[in-house]
Amino acid sequence: MRTTVRLDPALMAKAKKESARTGETFTAMIERGLRLVLARPRQSRRRTIIRIPVSRAAGGLRAGVNLDDSAALLDIMEKRG
Repeated sequence: MRTTVRLDPALMAKAKKESARTGETFTAMIERGLRLVLARPRQSRRRTIIRIPVSRAAGGLRAGVNLDDSAALLDIMEKRG
């Protein structure tokens, strides 16, 4: 079956060079690589649970702070650093 695959130019150059060196066709090389990848057992990815701390402080926002105005908020944070 014919298909089009877009490869990184540097990877393509290395693959063509290796193909010429070994005498293996480029297609055979791609097929072998895919078979190797697909034959490996899949590793399950364990997700790390991240717990975000919740503030228990009372009082709300400081007077004059507008969370919708990021530039003004940055100015306030830099002044009070």
